[in-house]
Amino acid sequence: MHAVPHDADPRAPKQSVRSQRGVEFLETGNIHRHAAAAVSRFRSESGATEWHVTVALNEECRDPAKALDDAWLAALNAAGLSPESTLLRRVFHNGAHGSQPARHARAWPGSFSSIAQPPLAGGRFAIWSQHLADPRAPLVTSGDGNCFTCTRGALRHHWLTGLCDTASDDPSSQSARVLEQHDHWLAAHDMNLADHVVRTWWFVRDIDRDYQALVDVRRAFFEKHQLTRDTHYIASTGIAGGHDLPAARLSLDSYAVEGLQRDQIAYLSAPEHLGPTYHYGVTFERATAVSYADRKHIFLSGTASIDPTGRIVHPGDVMRQLGRALENISALLAAAGAGLDDLAMILVYLRDPADAARIGEILRRRFHSLPMIVLHAAVCRPGWLVEVEGIALVSARNPSLPAI
Repeated sequence: MHAVPHDADPRAPKQSVRSQRGVEFLETGNIHRHAAAAVSRFRSESGATEWHVTVALNEECRDPAKALDDAWLAALNAAGLSPESTLLRRVFHNGAHGSQPARHARAWPGSFSSIAQPPLAGGRFAIWSQHLADPRAPLVTSGDGNCFTCTRGALRHHWLTGLCDTASDDPSSQSARVLEQHDHWLAAHDMNLADHVVRTWWFVRDIDRDYQALVDVRRAFFEKHQLTRDTHYIASTGIAGGHDLPAARLSLDSYAVEGLQRDQIAYLSAPEHLGPTYHYGVTFERATAVSYADRKHIFLSGTASIDPTGRIVHPGDVMRQLGRALENISALLAAAGAGLDDLAMILVYLRDPADAARIGEILRRRFHSLPMIVLHAAVCRPGWLVEVEGIALVSARNPSLPAI
């Protein structure tokens, strides 16, 4: 176990947990003088415990990359976690300093993703990490370049991050080549797009200019691979964000699970609140639920203020748009037997950073200690001022299904 770095505040309170049904929240206090952290935990009778950790620098400092690294280790220490429990780390930064967090974060286990999406907490960097701890057995993991794998019994969880192409400056060509690379990676691991990919994130450097090219190429690629309105799509976020390579106009992060049974996956909808994405030419699922022996994961795609016909609700009013986005998320969660109190983490994207203080106040009032990061990132339509994505966890009893 790593000791608390010297920058951690010794006045930080001891661990205390506030519970909302299955998800618990660790009160971290002032774990670092330059950063704020939040931690959620989900435990079940199986003993396997999942964690989500967010850390955001809240002020400028001399070495922000080191401060982020130290604060992240302090948050893990406060939660009783080792870095070896890490499955995913995504670092958010302001673009000008993308290589700095990479130098520190790549030293730790787990998949690593570096995205130019400026955090709006006052500092340059933030991080979201996902963890798994099981007292019955240590994690069995392996890494291969930008791919990280965690083997759990008959299941193999794969994270592929930072997939991009720079052979051409054309967004359509880059989109096609990224999708082809992704497909080749899946085939090399005996997987395919339709049966194994649970969640994707598309980061588009200039989303107002290049998003439509991605949408068109992805639609055609999905049809080729039997992902249609009559089968299913994939939970996804398409959002403004830059890769560390300036020539990459877009990049892809992906999460896939090898060994899933067909009845483990459900594609969620809430048609009375927001209609299918294909109504306006886009191809992704609103949310996907994956059930295991003792729990259910609910992956919420980027969700905005939209109505069942695909129209923007409350144009020009960011506060009311946030309310409608959360209403839509609540409806999607209800389709899986869950609610907002089952959220384990959220990411919030704002087109205008001037809205951060008002939005942050509302979110903290509603969600208290929930791990969350508010980021400056344009949503895929100029009229959408805010978008929210997240992961929810609920207890379940499915003895016929494999454990996570």
